[in-house]
Amino acid sequence: MTENAKPEIQIGTVESDPSIYIEVTRDGPYIVHGVPPLHVEVITPNSTGHSWTYTEGQAFAVKNGTALCRCGHSRNKPYCDGSHLKAGVNLTETAPFTPMLDGAQEIDGPVVSLTDNEAYCAFARFCDNGNRIWNEVQMPGEQHVKLAVYMAHHCPSGRLIVWDNATRQPIETPQPATLSLLEDPVEQCSGPLALDGGIRVQSASGESYEIRNRQTLCRCGASSNKPFCDGSHASIKFQDGLER
Repeated sequence: MTENAKPEIQIGTVESDPSIYIEVTRDGPYIVHGVPPLHVEVITPNSTGHSWTYTEGQAFAVKNGTALCRCGHSRNKPYCDGSHLKAGVNLTETAPFTPMLDGAQEIDGPVVSLTDNEAYCAFARFCDNGNRIWNEVQMPGEQHVKLAVYMAHHCPSGRLIVWDNATRQPIETPQPATLSLLEDPVEQCSGPLALDGGIRVQSASGESYEIRNRQTLCRCGASSNKPFCDGSHASIKFQDGLER
């Protein structure tokens, strides 16, 4: 982090242990600082075929300084093997450092409201349950509020936040700092690196992005919002070769 620069912390977020953070290297991998757990999380559908929960899969060893692939070409995923040096993938960071809420749309309902910054969509599709989250927040009834909150909390990118209209605070719960390799069998592809629990992401420039409860980092190399995921892994059918 650049001297005197203090990262923004999104409202409702509790920052993780400061020793745990992800460093984005210039044209190279992600470096894990600290020792957060890393494992596969499989997006698992319900009986209607919509994304509903996560099924925990294989765990991977992490130590301070572990390098994780972000070009999509390593033969030793999730770890970096130096393939980015020859892959010809443009890994330049393009995401803004401004708070995510600055670019969010707001949808108001009778009890709760929703903010949504579509630029951070990771195409996990938890938002499509029921009448879809954008409609659920506008419908009266506790069951609609509960479903909207459930969907927002399962959105790995954090683009969707449900707010309590009475307190004007986001409905969030603290989470432990964890790293997850998302797998999406329905779309037959591998997804981003999900960060839970207020983990700081430090740019190659030394500046830090806003700290948020839920974030997804691109690991296919195709996102136009690097280092964050924009759902491109689904369109290119990214495959990491890990067991789903």
